[in-house]
Amino acid sequence: MRPEVVWALRELGWISQSKEVSREEVSDQPLPEEVSETKTRSLREGAVREVKANAYERSSSARRICIEHYGYQCYVCNFDFEERYGGAGQDFIQVHHEEPLAKAGQEKEVDPIEDLKPVCPNCHAIIHRKNPPYTIEEVQAMLRE
Repeated sequence: MRPEVVWALRELGWISQSKEVSREEVSDQPLPEEVSETKTRSLREGAVREVKANAYERSSSARRICIEHYGYQCYVCNFDFEERYGGAGQDFIQVHHEEPLAKAGQEKEVDPIEDLKPVCPNCHAIIHRKNPPYTIEEVQAMLRE
């Protein structure tokens, strides 16, 4: 059995954490769909293609007020870029809209303290990992687990 399958079965609770899996049960051979494309063709990146996308306007004043209120520390995990990276991390943080702008479908008034929160890029990416996004509280709970 492949190591990642063993891991997944344990995560699902279908086999116990303590069950030993013998070496004979574990295969290092790739599945057919996992065979590297590099054996058949070269990998290329960087081609330019045009895409159409909606861009939602954001208020730089709302961002500034949010950060003035909360500071540059991540609201979710408390990470502070300046504390960790020194000058390179000074004044660096993303701002998350607790109510996605796309959901409103139109221009709307924003309360920078209630509607916006400063978040680090990692937490921001996890928040938007699903649709609808995880709440800040859900991601904080993940970090406590």
